[in-house]
Amino acid sequence: MYYIYMLRCEDNSIYTGIAKDLEHRLNEHFTKDEKCAKYTKSHKAKKLEMAWETENKSLASKLEYAIKKLDKSKKEKLINEPELLGELFKEKIDEKLYSVIK
Repeated sequence: MYYIYMLRCEDNSIYTGIAKDLEHRLNEHFTKDEKCAKYTKSHKAKKLEMAWETENKSLASKLEYAIKKLDKSKKEKLINEPELLGELFKEKIDEKLYSVIK
């Protein structure tokens, strides 16, 4: 399983990433571990906003890329209505999608 997740940063920006081990990856972001993303080193992550589980890395990567291309208002909408992920990216999803974790 792979996860796509969205983090809220202290400056109210939103970081999107993928992980195989979500708990471990979040710990890296929140503690600013040397393996955390360059973005969360300079924009302190404060909260997990949303996470979705996928069956494979390929699908997780496609969804991460698509979410990163959204403007902030659409990312906020996706956080508030996580079921929209399937609707927003239907053309990118050709396999079983996700269970939502919040």
